[in-house]
Amino acid sequence: MNKSDTERMQCMEVWGGNRATNRTFETPGLKIWIYSRPYRQATGGGDVYYLSSCASGRITRILLADVSGHGEKVSHVATELRDLMRRNVNYVMQTRFVRAMNRQFAQFSDEGGFATAVVSTYFAPTMMFTLSNAGHPTPLLLRKDATAWSELKLQATESKRVSDLPLGILDDATYGQVELRLQPGDAVLCYSDAVTESIDSDGRQLGQAGVLNLVRSLEAEAPEDVIPELTVRLKKLSADNLEHDDVTMMICQATGGGPTLKDNLLAPFRLFGPVTDHTVLD
Repeated sequence: MNKSDTERMQCMEVWGGNRATNRTFETPGLKIWIYSRPYRQATGGGDVYYLSSCASGRITRILLADVSGHGEKVSHVATELRDLMRRNVNYVMQTRFVRAMNRQFAQFSDEGGFATAVVSTYFAPTMMFTLSNAGHPTPLLLRKDATAWSELKLQATESKRVSDLPLGILDDATYGQVELRLQPGDAVLCYSDAVTESIDSDGRQLGQAGVLNLVRSLEAEAPEDVIPELTVRLKKLSADNLEHDDVTMMICQATGGGPTLKDNLLAPFRLFGPVTDHTVLD
């Protein structure tokens, strides 16, 4: 996309869904590229993605979930996730949101459903990026001054309870988080398991290590080029790659900006207003 195609998230807005998309968004301090394509060109898929911006624009939250199942079941869960995003739009701490997601999927699991998910929160005033992972493929990090991408892994928890499981597997599962201060130009790449389950030229599944090596070999010099080039490289390895599941890829890059004085001043008044909903679900 060109810069002119970038859409700015409004304060108190939730955007997302489970339909095909290829869009670029900007929030205070962050630029986000999202590409998603449901399996077999269906109207809606099992990959669910959301962005939200708080009353002042200081808090950006990003969700990528891979929900088991198709059709009405996924649509119902996607609606519940959207409502959770709305209720938590002004909370900096995301632990409350992740616990609520797990409780929601614990009910869903009675019907044989679960989900993997990665949840991120960006707080523009401190440029702090917080990430929680519930059984999802490990995101990748590229520092502006680094020569290669690296895995963004959570620190091991000291809790005796089982942690970081897919949502809905265990009611009292705990979820850790990693916090890192992003510098302008730093980027984080998240993706669904259609990428890790792709195969190499020898027919072997890439897995997370294979994806990391492949991303490191890309010639893309700008974040907006990573997803298109990665898609092309995967298809060159095998024409069947990305064809047997929903596929979603998302890149977040720190820009160093912040909310405007006007948005800060209007924030207390927006707290009592509605959340703008720009979600499309099937």
